[in-house]
Amino acid sequence: MRPKNLEKEKAIRAVALQIIAEEGLENLSMQKLAAAANISPRTIYIKYRDKEDLLIKLFIEEVLVNFEKAAMAGFDDKMDFATGIKTLWSNVFTYMTKHRHEFSLLRYGQSSPLLNKAYAERGIKEGDYFKPFLAFLKAHITKGHIRNYPPDIYRALLFAPLFNLLNEYFDYLERPKQIITKKVVDECCEMVIKGILK
Repeated sequence: MRPKNLEKEKAIRAVALQIIAEEGLENLSMQKLAAAANISPRTIYIKYRDKEDLLIKLFIEEVLVNFEKAAMAGFDDKMDFATGIKTLWSNVFTYMTKHRHEFSLLRYGQSSPLLNKAYAERGIKEGDYFKPFLAFLKAHITKGHIRNYPPDIYRALLFAPLFNLLNEYFDYLERPKQIITKKVVDECCEMVIKGILK
């Protein structure tokens, strides 16, 4: 891809994420995106079939890939359970507080058919992402440290609280005092770990 085209592609994706974060997924249209990115709608349609194609590519290429890389930094599937979960929570909190727009699309993806459609279109199977985390869970189930539940249950138990804390973090950016600090997140992580360990 030529440098100029690459710049246009980056601008389209950055502006799309911004619109989703600030106005909601339902308010993203190709016309609005073109106007905000200061390009013609035709340019967008050269790169993307339609809004759904844009969202799938945004979700996989801009959000999921970068999120996985950030979340897995310094993580090892051989870590003890508490250390592993603390590493993941710390990584996710640090990354997401600096990537509000990506966080918004990730949240939409969790509550809409977008995620499943994106996976199906790309031929992504469960376990293609976050492999070290899945190996980590399996190891701790085998050792009897945690109950034998499917990965989706552990994703909900371990990360729904963190994502709700991140929602509050962003909400409190508009208020006089931020209550969701790293210290609070670390303390909440400890409570989640205690509740899950046998």
